[in-house]
Amino acid sequence: MTIVLGITGSIAAFKAAGIASQLVKNGHSVNCVMTQAATEFITPLTLQVISRNPVLISLEDEKQAWKPGHIDLADRADLMLVAPCSAGTIGNFANGLAPDPLSSIYLATKAKILIAPAMNGKMWLHPATQRNVAQLKEDGCQFIGPEGDGMLACGYSGPGRLMEESIIIEHAEKIISNQ
Repeated sequence: MTIVLGITGSIAAFKAAGIASQLVKNGHSVNCVMTQAATEFITPLTLQVISRNPVLISLEDEKQAWKPGHIDLADRADLMLVAPCSAGTIGNFANGLAPDPLSSIYLATKAKILIAPAMNGKMWLHPATQRNVAQLKEDGCQFIGPEGDGMLACGYSGPGRLMEESIIIEHAEKIISNQ
């Protein structure tokens, strides 16, 4: 199966390497798509080596083929997994905005969508974020997490932590096996 693994700007972005690695070990073709902010937390090269595929970060990266890379990935995807997913990306998805390849793939794909949020607890609980999450659920997206309580990178304790990698992978595998 082909999985588009979206990685957004969150301190939890480093966990995407473990998720990508396990999905590849499970026999999936993993194509990583990063927001520019994600590159501040983990390098594209790390994800490229682990996934064995080029990493898409910018629409400028798509000059190699006649068909735009984000459309090709959207067409080939069996699952789009965004882990970690920031409040900004949730907002882009919910409002149909496409400022980057990840949001463009979201708008163009017919694949199942699994979103694993990770952010500050105040951001997660904000009414705007919750409205956006409700909209995405109405649109058919599935969510896993965030964890309800724990120490966050920002020093606060509360909701917002990325779910454990093994739980995210298990949920992704269930979605794929039901197709």
